[in-house]
Amino acid sequence: MVGKYVIDATFRAYETWSFSCSAHWVDLWRTNNISSATRWPGPTQLDLMGDRQVSAGRGDHCSPAQPDKWIEFNDSASETDENLTKTVRSFADGNFSRLTLMLRAKDEGNADAWKRFKENAELKVVYVIKPGAVTDDGVIPGNGTVQGCSTTDSKPVVATRSDPMMQARAQTAVQPANDEERGSLRVHYWIERKLPGGTWTTDPPVQFNVPSTGYIVDDALAKQRLANGVDGALYRVRSLVQTFWTYEGVTTAISSGYKRWCYFKIDATAPKEPQITSNGPYTQCTADLCEAMGGPGERGSFTIKPNAADKDISSYRWRLLTQSANDTTIESQLAADGSVTIKPVPTTAGTQVLIVEAVDVVNSLPRTGTPAEFHFKVKPGANAVGRWHFGEATGTKAADTATEGPTRHELTLHQQAGTAATWSERGRRGIGDHSLRLNEDVTDPAKQLGYASTKEPPINTKDSFTVSAWVLLKDGAKTRVVASAPGTSTSAAFNLFYSASAKKWVFNKAVADSPTPAYVSALAEAPNPPLNVWTHLTGVFDTKNDADKSNDTIRLLVNGRPQGAPITLATANAAYTPWTSAAGMTVGGSKAGEYFLGGIDELAVWQRALSEDEVRLENRLQDADAAPAAELVAYWDAADAAAGKITGRTPYAPAMSIQGSGATADPAQGEVRLDGTSGYLSTTGPVIDETGSFTVTASVRLDRAKFAALPVGAKAHVFGQATPDGKESSWALWVEKVAEGGFLWHFSRTATDAVGTVVATASVPSMESAEMDVPVQVTGVFDATEKADSGGYGVARLYLEGADQQVSPTFTSAQQGRGDLAAGRGRASGTTGHYLPGALTEMRIWAGAMTANQIADRVVGAPVAE
Repeated sequence: MVGKYVIDATFRAYETWSFSCSAHWVDLWRTNNISSATRWPGPTQLDLMGDRQVSAGRGDHCSPAQPDKWIEFNDSASETDENLTKTVRSFADGNFSRLTLMLRAKDEGNADAWKRFKENAELKVVYVIKPGAVTDDGVIPGNGTVQGCSTTDSKPVVATRSDPMMQARAQTAVQPANDEERGSLRVHYWIERKLPGGTWTTDPPVQFNVPSTGYIVDDALAKQRLANGVDGALYRVRSLVQTFWTYEGVTTAISSGYKRWCYFKIDATAPKEPQITSNGPYTQCTADLCEAMGGPGERGSFTIKPNAADKDISSYRWRLLTQSANDTTIESQLAADGSVTIKPVPTTAGTQVLIVEAVDVVNSLPRTGTPAEFHFKVKPGANAVGRWHFGEATGTKAADTATEGPTRHELTLHQQAGTAATWSERGRRGIGDHSLRLNEDVTDPAKQLGYASTKEPPINTKDSFTVSAWVLLKDGAKTRVVASAPGTSTSAAFNLFYSASAKKWVFNKAVADSPTPAYVSALAEAPNPPLNVWTHLTGVFDTKNDADKSNDTIRLLVNGRPQGAPITLATANAAYTPWTSAAGMTVGGSKAGEYFLGGIDELAVWQRALSEDEVRLENRLQDADAAPAAELVAYWDAADAAAGKITGRTPYAPAMSIQGSGATADPAQGEVRLDGTSGYLSTTGPVIDETGSFTVTASVRLDRAKFAALPVGAKAHVFGQATPDGKESSWALWVEKVAEGGFLWHFSRTATDAVGTVVATASVPSMESAEMDVPVQVTGVFDATEKADSGGYGVARLYLEGADQQVSPTFTSAQQGRGDLAAGRGRASGTTGHYLPGALTEMRIWAGAMTANQIADRVVGAPVAE
């Protein structure tokens, strides 16, 4: 029922016996949850769902006969205390984990009222799919197809047409199943104009629905032009999605809520669309043909000329569609005819759009005009020439599963007899996956010599290449090499490693193959990376596909984030010259005797320089359904509580200690109860690399009575990781009392500087008030690879029972927590406390950002065996 709006609900049970022929009242109650330990008179009754006065199941013992019969409970408009539909709707909205219903006689003391029912009760639900937030919303200012949305009125999108096109894509809250309708949707627009006095027109604003009659379906575009636009006026537009349905003769609609304001200005004298001509290799798409040319990282060439109507163009602004407005390039060195040649570099395969705006100067200020668009298609880049999943689990060989090129390069595990190089069940892809385990089983440091190697080099290190791997570092006391391309002596054509001296991840190249090599290094920005967590490392060597060594660069990316600008090798060391490693690649070691300690997984090499976007895609490890890999790295279940601890169910995470006199473990009921003043659970974190993507969840029951006693504004932390300074929570699931009787769930991220000052924060609130006294599955997702509207990458989401709360704020900081990982207590605003009144059932953490479907399959309800 996730993402569904419940229109009507009917519960029915099959009555097979009554004590007497007289009709008696039977009640349907919503109760607290039950377990194998529940005994009569049963769990706490929470709310009356309905009642019926009936008798059935006595057959011809009664006159007239009373055969077995379905007894139905459906809300009656005349009885305001019947709440079945409302309750089922709240359940579908994700406000609590389980809906438990009880049938009982209204008067249990009257034996005449006793009944029996068959074990085949049913709950029938009539529903529609909820509307979701619009996507691709904004204004098309000219004659193109790409919408723009400026979220500030100081830099509006400029339209030279008086009737610019409004656009939004209708969405449902969840993807409709194959056997479900795709929705009866409309997009509603609200447009306001700024008056000369500075106020916005609100009486009345321009409003319209698209379509005005009839409906569109999920993922359809809704477009309509603004009529009678005022030249020189500043406008703003926002939109929402409506879902319509007709039930029992009445047509009703619900709305998604407005997404955001997009600002635009109508300026008839602003520059018109400039002319764009390709000089190769890319060609413009037509209605009938869109030929893929070039490839990711291959530079294009385009000549830009002013529109024939414009005589005073001073510069051009341009970007590719895959770039944010913050990445716009300004070209001001124009030829005599006002033209300029630009050379954009597409970073991903597929259809791409070059967007160019001409700029003139009015009153000494630059003024942009309507953008021109050039649509073209980019060929897919060459696949990896070597890829090792390490999924074998047995033996001494790791297969190369790459499909590019004629040669496969099998990895041989060394020191197998001493278990220094073997296999681990901790695989980055999760259930059933394995990784390469190096030197963890050897206690003597002198014997930690395990590694793996190929017989021949999988790449030519003289040409552009990329090397990428997921690593789990167990110890940072020594330099630990992930992968290396050995030279003839101690040099290496590349090393990807952890440096014990710098305490950072490093990607470097020797400037020459020499017994006394000099290296140029690209270092991670942050020192002291977390141990025992999965981290994605990528090293890129880029020759720019030419023979000029002076522009060759190296770059390191950690979890898809570039670690500074590319480093030009010849500038860093004048002795640099490209050279080829003739030996096989070493994994987990180097010729200098620097061996890895921990796990390595999903190693891959390409004979080309991957773009940042391609590295982020590799970071996701998507399967055939485009779902990213998610490895369960921490799992604590209150049913395992014993001797003041809850043992971890994964090999990654330590046990959690039950702390304070206000924490009471009840393994039989599968929960730890917390008094809200002193009880909590804690262990030493982190268990994930928080600069990358992750998913966290907790099953929690809030105590209504104790929350009622808290002041408005009080926060109670459910589950979270402290920042390094210990003053805030790097990430946290928490609940806030926003009003008397009103409580909102939150998933938040916070970044602090070296002294603990908050420098960035993002919080996702729930859409509705939190349910009390019943378990709720609260899940937070941070996707470090998702592009943020404001530029950069990193988006947070909150799910209740799998229901997306629709708000997705950006958090682009590379924040990493340390120290206390706690449940039932947390840190906020420099204060440790914020105790939770309620009970915790279980907490889990995954490496990787789960999708809504993955959350439904692997998080909600009983956890799967992982």
